[in-house]
Amino acid sequence: MLSKVFGKDKREIRLRRLVDEHVGLVARVLRNAGTPEADIEDDVQRVFIALSNRLDDVRVGSEKSFMIQTALHVAAHARRTLARRREIITDQPPELPDLVAGPEEAAHRQEVRKTLDRILSEMDTDLRSVFALYEFEEMTTAEIASVLEIPNGTVASRLRRARAEFRERVSLMECFSKSEVG
Repeated sequence: MLSKVFGKDKREIRLRRLVDEHVGLVARVLRNAGTPEADIEDDVQRVFIALSNRLDDVRVGSEKSFMIQTALHVAAHARRTLARRREIITDQPPELPDLVAGPEEAAHRQEVRKTLDRILSEMDTDLRSVFALYEFEEMTTAEIASVLEIPNGTVASRLRRARAEFRERVSLMECFSKSEVG
């Protein structure tokens, strides 16, 4: 009986540690994978519920990989759900003000984030996932290959294509912006 109680406590400690260490990572992966801002908090919970349900099956040391894969699956589901919705969501939750930056800087950051989200949303899901994990989460190609369970060469190829597509989309937006001003 004591070993069951101790085992349960150990499991809860492991889960709490994983939540504390990786909640930000999971939220960023969801956002960068196209989850609508209004759904991120709920989807973070879905990822950790899945982890909790499968914790005994997840090998120690592989938890981060499990959480990223689960977040990518949850984000894909969120995108499909959003695509099926007929109504257009116009009311976004209010952004928290950036207390360090002035109003101009906060507005600029918000505009940059909207632009980044628009560019990422137009990218192929496989390219976007590799790009976001490499560029934003600063994971190595070997880590990405392990997490996504794809060969290193595939990661390198997708990253190369994603970077080219990202640069092209940014260039197009810059050209478009210049033509509007001029």
